[in-house]
Amino acid sequence: MDLSNYNIHEVEPMGTFEPLPADWYRCVIADTEERETKRQDGKYLQLTIEVIDGKYQGRKIFDRLNLQNKNPVAVDIARRSLASIAKAINVDPKNSSDLIDIPLMVKVAVRPAENGYDASNDVKGYDADGGASASVAAAPVAANGGGAATPPWKR
Repeated sequence: MDLSNYNIHEVEPMGTFEPLPADWYRCVIADTEERETKRQDGKYLQLTIEVIDGKYQGRKIFDRLNLQNKNPVAVDIARRSLASIAKAINVDPKNSSDLIDIPLMVKVAVRPAENGYDASNDVKGYDADGGASASVAAAPVAANGGGAATPPWKR
């Protein structure tokens, strides 16, 4: 491939992708995708979550809801997470696309590096954007941040 027309001085170099610090972040679900499990014996909903405010604006976090799985505990956790999301965004979803682009608070934890894998983020709860608790976390944590009249990602 000829790179002579590519000027490396016109773009910012890619930074490292360290996990976000554990905290609550104002986010939107930017995308959803139904995927088959690795064993092809179930399906999960992959959520792409984007931070929309603050220092980490634009960073993405991923959550996986095992809505069809042989493990009933995994399905129960997924269903409770989906209920928390729906309550947080005040939507009764009929399709995963109903979850997209509505602000909510997302509780993020850091999973330590182990077994050859780098540290990464896990979603631990969902809450309304500056409002009532919809968290699946064991103990609700006050959401920081508030809603602007015009969301920054739509300005």
